Amino acid sequence: MIIIQVCAVQTVTCARIQFFWGMTLKHTAFTLTRRALGASATAALLVCYGSAALAATPKDTLVVAWAMDDIITMDPSEAFEISAGEVMGNTYDRLLRYDVKDPSKLIADAAKTWSVSADGKTYTFELKPGLKFASGNPMTAEDVVFSLQRGVLLDKSPAFILGQFGFTKDNVKDKIKQTGPLTLTFETDKNYAPSFVYNCLTANIAAIMDKKLVMSKEVNGDMGYAWLKTNYAGSGPMKLREWRANEVVALERNENYYGTKSIMARVIYRHVKEAATQRLLLEKGDVDVARNLTPQDLAGMANNKDIKTTATPKGTVYYIGLNQKNPNLAKPEVREAMKYLVDYAGIGETLIKNIGVVHQNFMAIGLLGASTTNPYKLDVDKAKALLAKAGLPNGFKVTIDMRTQQPVQGITESFQQTAKRAGIDIEILPGDGKQTLTKYRARTHDMYIGQWGADYWDPHTNATFVQNPDNSDEPKTKPLAWRNAWPTPELTKKADAAVLERDSNKRKAMYEEMQADFRKNSPFIMLFQQVEVAAMRADVKNLVIGPTSDATYMFKVAK
Repeated sequence: MIIIQVCAVQTVTCARIQFFWGMTLKHTAFTLTRRALGASATAALLVCYGSAALAATPKDTLVVAWAMDDIITMDPSEAFEISAGEVMGNTYDRLLRYDVKDPSKLIADAAKTWSVSADGKTYTFELKPGLKFASGNPMTAEDVVFSLQRGVLLDKSPAFILGQFGFTKDNVKDKIKQTGPLTLTFETDKNYAPSFVYNCLTANIAAIMDKKLVMSKEVNGDMGYAWLKTNYAGSGPMKLREWRANEVVALERNENYYGTKSIMARVIYRHVKEAATQRLLLEKGDVDVARNLTPQDLAGMANNKDIKTTATPKGTVYYIGLNQKNPNLAKPEVREAMKYLVDYAGIGETLIKNIGVVHQNFMAIGLLGASTTNPYKLDVDKAKALLAKAGLPNGFKVTIDMRTQQPVQGITESFQQTAKRAGIDIEILPGDGKQTLTKYRARTHDMYIGQWGADYWDPHTNATFVQNPDNSDEPKTKPLAWRNAWPTPELTKKADAAVLERDSNKRKAMYEEMQADFRKNSPFIMLFQQVEVAAMRADVKNLVIGPTSDATYMFKVAK
């Protein structure tokens, strides 16, 4: 432990602050700056303890150790990463949310009522009266319309969620309109299943922003884009106090929130990448919750009466993408051979034990039409035969971009070893989440190991694996199939048809058919579905991991 006496600038009082640094100072998630140690609420970013030497977090503060190196922005119109999604879910309202206990059910958020016209194309929403943003500005239908239009106009990664309803930069202002102080309409291009439309409006891209505040920060017509990368303009139960990349995210209670106020005065996410460090921090009481522990860590703490766990199967799947711009990976036999070079059983019994289940389909279990068929197993001889058929009997060299986090790192290294047995020499290119994801989105990788989490609770959220209507380098949308340069004309048609099918049994069969085609022919090696486990101190209550990243509600947690 390092004990630091810090003089609080604004109150001219001193607080004794303890930090657990791990082995060396460079491992800390915090930087000792005047900004970080001010007496304002920003000082709460640091884990303060009182005068006693015993480790303990403040009673009104929840401190979470979590690997958050994937966060790129705090703008709801651009944020499309797992960690950022959780922040959005706690800090921004949207018209609707889904019921965490039963994701098939929708519940009101900012909306008071909602309905759809007889032709199935025009949706009408009425807001609850008296809603306010954290800034104190009143929420009106104008803010909702601005937020939805802004997502389409900025056209960042998640924009396709709204764009799939026929919205473009040219027509969105005519299709999403305010009709009264608290009412608006949302006009789609086709007669989609209403449940699909409503579910999409629970996604982070539909988060409601404070138009007055955002536009006051506009520079050169950017609609507040530069400012909102690191700032906040929401109305959710918590407000973003600060985000420092690869260091900390600090949330505070929003006293203007319309519903039940956050139990905790603040939630501090500390970026701690190493699972072993997270475990040590948790056991010592320096953090309340650890989010990235390995199966071995969890087993090692099983008999610790001061620690308990909670777990939820997530709508998150892990996979390896094979870029079809690589001529070797573009060979159908090579794609299939790769699927026989993963030690699924070994990975399932060790690296993802109790934190995931082997799953070889793009649809997460729990979503309509999800398949549980897992036809592949480690078979080096079969892989060799397929490589020979592809004209590569001696294998080849290839790279894989990998986020340096477990269990991803362990799975990648296992894959590297088993592929070597078939003559495939894989060079691992490590990086943090933001680096590897940015490269992947530009499809400049050979192979990439990553995760995809459901953006909303409808099977179409995972159609990104099979839809690619335009495989050119500058398409309107860039789904996962596009990122791996995989043209899918027939599967795209099937996905487009499935989203319009209102008979759930027929729709289920359509997704099952797509998954069978996908397993055999796709350039994706599907690995496992996540079971997210959070370990916490015994005094932490009400922590429930949501099925999607934006449904883990820290504002409901108590100590």
